[in-house]
Amino acid sequence: MVKVASSFGRSGTHDFILLRASAIILLTYVLFLVSFFVATPQLTFDVWAGLFSNLWMKVYTLLALTALLAHGWIGVWQVLTDYVKNSLGRGVLQFIVSVALIAYWLTGLFVLWGV
Repeated sequence: MVKVASSFGRSGTHDFILLRASAIILLTYVLFLVSFFVATPQLTFDVWAGLFSNLWMKVYTLLALTALLAHGWIGVWQVLTDYVKNSLGRGVLQFIVSVALIAYWLTGLFVLWGV
């Protein structure tokens, strides 16, 4: 079996399952936030900060950020290997997107936990 260094999972099946699982996590997170916006009559900074002061919300947000990282990493790899035939261009694009995804995750980590 050929191992691809840029693939997030161990195989195509593993990548497929990770993509579906991360999509479900992201969907539930977005639905929760939309319902929070709809159910909150006056959305102020104090209400928003109160929501994110809860441990469960921090963990849920970190889980969503991790799902976004995995989903984006696998998705970009699949799209670029299908449509960008120039290996140098594909490598550069994949590097840029990967660095951006890691930066988003680290920024979320620092914002959530105040590290």
